Amino acid sequence: MACEGNGISDERIGEALIKEVIEEELKDVPSEDIPPLTPLAVEVRSSQEQKIVTQLGKMIRIIGDRVKEDKEFQDAIDGVGCVEGSKWENFKRVADKVFEQGITWERIAVLFYVAGRLAFKMVEAHLPQSVKEILIWTVDFFRNNLLSWIREHGGWINSFSELATSSMRTVGLNSQLYSLVIIFCGGLAVGSFITWKLTRHS
Repeated sequence: MACEGNGISDERIGEALIKEVIEEELKDVPSEDIPPLTPLAVEVRSSQEQKIVTQLGKMIRIIGDRVKEDKEFQDAIDGVGCVEGSKWENFKRVADKVFEQGITWERIAVLFYVAGRLAFKMVEAHLPQSVKEILIWTVDFFRNNLLSWIREHGGWINSFSELATSSMRTVGLNSQLYSLVIIFCGGLAVGSFITWKLTRHS
């Protein structure tokens, strides 16, 4: 049973968690370089929801730190290449690849971590407007593809034990996912750079 009945919303927690993970990845970036994210994801409505978001954020950071040790994965996030197709479609391909073998709490955590790292890389590449796109796309993917599963599996409150276990072991990601992340980063960077150049000249 999901925790919706206790005045706690799995949807609000998920959206706030995505925003929290992205903001955590951007914490060392000067605030003037980051677009405001608040209107793009709903805010939590109670201290209980905030506590859940804070705890989950810590677990995702631990899992993310383990992924950071995976050089091949980090190279994929750092990679920039050229790809055809919409940025949203490229993002969705990466997300679909994360969940190719089914949805788990660990894979949800990895997707949120990837969103945070991509946001950081876009700011680093002087493409801060892409941070909003990444947040919107991740929230949309969460609502359309993950929220029902989360509710069916008892809500975020039931994620703690699996995420705690996940944070104790290395997160394994396959090589096809690496290449998709490279393609997505490349498409996002190229598209955002063109948009940025056009807006500078208008």
